[in-house]
Amino acid sequence: MNGDLPSTVGIFGGGRMGAGIAHAFLAAGGHVVVVESAAETAAAARARVAGSLAKAHAKGTLGEPVEDALSRLWTTADPGELARCDLVVEAVPEDAALKAEVLAVAEKRAPGAVLASNTSSLSLDGLAAGLASPGRFLGLHFFNPVPVSDLVEIVAGSRTEPALVTRAQGWVTALGRTPITVTDSPGFASSRLGVCLALEAMRMLEEGVARAADIDTAMTLGYRHPVGPLRTTDIVGLDVRLAIAEHLARELGPRFEPPRVLRDLVAAGHLGRKTGQGFYTW
Repeated sequence: MNGDLPSTVGIFGGGRMGAGIAHAFLAAGGHVVVVESAAETAAAARARVAGSLAKAHAKGTLGEPVEDALSRLWTTADPGELARCDLVVEAVPEDAALKAEVLAVAEKRAPGAVLASNTSSLSLDGLAAGLASPGRFLGLHFFNPVPVSDLVEIVAGSRTEPALVTRAQGWVTALGRTPITVTDSPGFASSRLGVCLALEAMRMLEEGVARAADIDTAMTLGYRHPVGPLRTTDIVGLDVRLAIAEHLARELGPRFEPPRVLRDLVAAGHLGRKTGQGFYTW
């Protein structure tokens, strides 16, 4: 395994993001423990990672047989398995109380490990408030879909040890990704900019300025964005974007107030690609 990576990485949460993060470390030769809430969801997490690795292998982007990568993966409902880990990344839903609870459990079960949050917008200092060793905690914001994303946003809290940020930059580079480093602030850099663009695109749609596809094409062809802001919102999840926008509106003011179209679509259960309907039909 690449010496720049932790020997064993724990992922607390095996949903889409957690499975993607597990994929990234396995593909780089790492050993991974995924902790889920029950045996059934742990099995589902393993299947999710296996499917992701199989897709990568079919595309020629996995440098070993899928079975070899999976031999380094443990999925479990027992947080005690985190004791073997040098790094634990929480990847549970974007709920501050839930994340704080999970981080407290991880710190107790893996007292010597570095802790990281995959939060895309929540305050690192707020999440660190309940930790005994906040200096060993930072943000590692991976992007969806993780296996094909080139970026990881490293977020340093006010008490994060500077040497840990340097180590994290090395981990990200060893994963074959590009790190950017930001200080703890609402929405960090990526979510703040991405949500700002997406919300304006939604307002344009509400006002009848253009169709969703034309708004997105303006950005993909006019500004060379790989995906337009409305399609990106469908991929991320409208519910996720709504939660981030509400958080940013509370922290930064009304310019981040979610448009009515976003609230209406979420209320109707149209959450984007994962439900088959959002700004687009999938």
